Amino acid sequence: MGAAKFIRGLVRCIDPARLTVVVNTGDDETFYGLHVSPDIDTVTYTLAGAVNRAQGWGLDGESFNVLPALERFYGKPWFGLGDRDLATHLYRTERMRQGASLTRITAEIAEAFAVKSRILPMSDDRVRTFVKLLGRRAIPFQEYFVRGRARGLVEKIELRGIADARPTPAMLAAIRRSAAVILAPSNPFVSLGPILQLTGVRDALRKVKSRVAAISPIVGGKTIKGPADKMLRGLGMEVSPLGVARLYRDIVGLFVIDNADRRYLEPIERLGMRAIATDTIMATPERAAALAKVVLPALEV
Repeated sequence: MGAAKFIRGLVRCIDPARLTVVVNTGDDETFYGLHVSPDIDTVTYTLAGAVNRAQGWGLDGESFNVLPALERFYGKPWFGLGDRDLATHLYRTERMRQGASLTRITAEIAEAFAVKSRILPMSDDRVRTFVKLLGRRAIPFQEYFVRGRARGLVEKIELRGIADARPTPAMLAAIRRSAAVILAPSNPFVSLGPILQLTGVRDALRKVKSRVAAISPIVGGKTIKGPADKMLRGLGMEVSPLGVARLYRDIVGLFVIDNADRRYLEPIERLGMRAIATDTIMATPERAAALAKVVLPALEV
């Protein structure tokens, strides 16, 4: 959701047609026989101006009639799928059964929503994110995050299939040709982590490190939303912008933190990257645009 909020502001500052968004697919899951890509859909709906801003996912003005009807056959639902949102999943699933790649299908869905930016899945190969909690077996991310409400001490993040998955050529080309690459204020383990662990992605980013920026998802020792702080703590890492910066020190040239964390500017710069502090709380599209207006000039865009 941090990425979606930032994108919402970014397209106010640049021509949306100049933007390519590489999206995590490790959260993808199958519900009721349908392939659901939550991160791709949130980005698509956001760029289409159709996202439900109050909840940060799904379509605005959505109805929920099918989901309760499915309860009769499948039991009580725990993952929200709206009636119009189901149309997206039905189309995606049918096209996948026809043999189309996720990259191609995502482009078709974006075009149907009149999205001008390019949205790229991180890979056309299947990767699944699992979360291992203390004293429990590893469970799929959606079960941990939605069904379990991100409760429990995280011991390990497993990316099943990552060793065999490959980034799409389009994604690697986008990195090489970009004027700037921005790692949005997203979870470094389950949102950005799957993308960065694909073979060749970190190498591609190292080659353009001077024009790569990352925005810290940690402000004042916690996240605005999401379990990144819990994951940092559970994995034995410092819950701070510095803790996140250490994860990116080899690929990021500019690290952006909130004004509340200015004391971390010098420690982050000692990691070998530039650091700037600004207002990173994107409570409104205007504030998200203001953040973009700080990051883009700092990358000379």
